[in-house]
Amino acid sequence: MTYPMKELLRQSPELWDLFVFKTEPIHNQAYADLSDTLSDRLFLEPFLSRYLAKNGLRIDYPDDRPFAVCLTHDVDDVYPPVHERALSALYSAGHLDIRDAARQLFWEAGGPAHSPYMNFGEIMRLEEEYGARSSFYFLATDRDVRRFRYDVEDLGGPMGEIVDRGFEVGLHGGYYSYADPGAIGDEKKRLERVLNRRVVGYRNHYLKFRIPETWEYLENAGFRYDATIGNNRVIGFKNGLCHPFKPFDVRTGREIDIIELPMVLADFTLMTAKLNPRRIWEVAKSLIDGVEASGGVATLLWHNDVFGCSFRKDWVRVYRKVLAYCREKNAWMTSGDHIAEWVRKAY
Repeated sequence: MTYPMKELLRQSPELWDLFVFKTEPIHNQAYADLSDTLSDRLFLEPFLSRYLAKNGLRIDYPDDRPFAVCLTHDVDDVYPPVHERALSALYSAGHLDIRDAARQLFWEAGGPAHSPYMNFGEIMRLEEEYGARSSFYFLATDRDVRRFRYDVEDLGGPMGEIVDRGFEVGLHGGYYSYADPGAIGDEKKRLERVLNRRVVGYRNHYLKFRIPETWEYLENAGFRYDATIGNNRVIGFKNGLCHPFKPFDVRTGREIDIIELPMVLADFTLMTAKLNPRRIWEVAKSLIDGVEASGGVATLLWHNDVFGCSFRKDWVRVYRKVLAYCREKNAWMTSGDHIAEWVRKAY
């Protein structure tokens, strides 16, 4: 395995500045026909990764797989907010599914385990159908910008089942934590106490991040990788990269000992874009094809609540379609910790 990422990027000041986030990528006008409202904000080409692959960057994945897919789920909620409960019930009633409408409205009668968003087993079964594993990132804070979410201490059983089945539990850093090293450390310890094992993966809530400080906080807290860097309002590659990398702090000239898994595709950016269903799949397919051509990693984010929302069934259909497409392409579909440790061997 050869991974001369920084050596290659240093040969081009323009590309180096993109890598260290000194400049932002410019929209590729070749994709201007995708959407009038999004055309100036789409970054569908992993141009930086293609440059690297063309010049010798290579990851030898297990079993000679051509590329990898990192499947992740942010657990923002385990109990549906009132408005989402009502929307799901109305959707189900409108489709004459009275049983599901009743389930959405009255799940509390059966206790917390009957919440539609307490669906980790359902998600794992779906992924296991395709030979895949994934990461679930849980909140471990009482501070939130919108509402109280949940007490992570109540989820010891479900999280234990996740890791027992070979999936990963990571930390979903609180909304304010990205700028607070003390909070990051405290949340990590809180999650580890409940899980009774070390936590190595991280993604911050709402993708809040401060470059490069947050990476340094994560390194000092003992995390092995981060999966925050990505777009939460636009579709595509944050800075043209789909290859995992170790961040570089230009202030100190130091490489930070964290593997970053750049996010390529997220449910909310894809499914809320003003694109018709056919174009939604074409965009998702294009992103995956771009990662395959570069031999990179497609880090995907599908929230757990999507799988419990009756009115978001189309989102689940797209996810299943992505899994099937990636299996056809012989991708290595697994969790963030597995990919990060595999890539770490190249450094």
